[in-house]
Amino acid sequence: MILYGIHFFFSFISTVAFGIITNIPKRSLLATGLTGAIGWMVYWLLRQNAQGLGFSNFVAAIAIGCFSIFFSRRLKMPMIIFNIPSLVPLVPGGPAYQAIRELVLGDSAKSLDNLKIVIMTAGAIAAGFMITSLVETLVFKFNSPIKKR
Repeated sequence: MILYGIHFFFSFISTVAFGIITNIPKRSLLATGLTGAIGWMVYWLLRQNAQGLGFSNFVAAIAIGCFSIFFSRRLKMPMIIFNIPSLVPLVPGGPAYQAIRELVLGDSAKSLDNLKIVIMTAGAIAAGFMITSLVETLVFKFNSPIKKR
């Protein structure tokens, strides 16, 4: 149980720190931290239950997208304020670094393995955001009242 709290705490802190660095409004920091921490917890719990890397990132991106929509409507702010900092825990920085490092050292097989991880992770995150955006557009377009000309 303590391990869950540690993961939640550090993902919250990393999200808020990146939000401060990117100069998002102060009143959105708590919501952004919660969004990032929840996205990380979804990813981490799925990985702990033997789900694939791509699927875990995909579902976590959908969770981040849903919470970003919720907080953007609740706080009347653009959704991107919550999306971008919340992705920080999911970004595959380590494998990207390793891919470039192995490429420079001449081990192209390991470099391609790490590059495959980076591409799969980035693609899963992008697909999750696209699905969330599509669902948001469909839901709010069909739930809005029809305007007469």
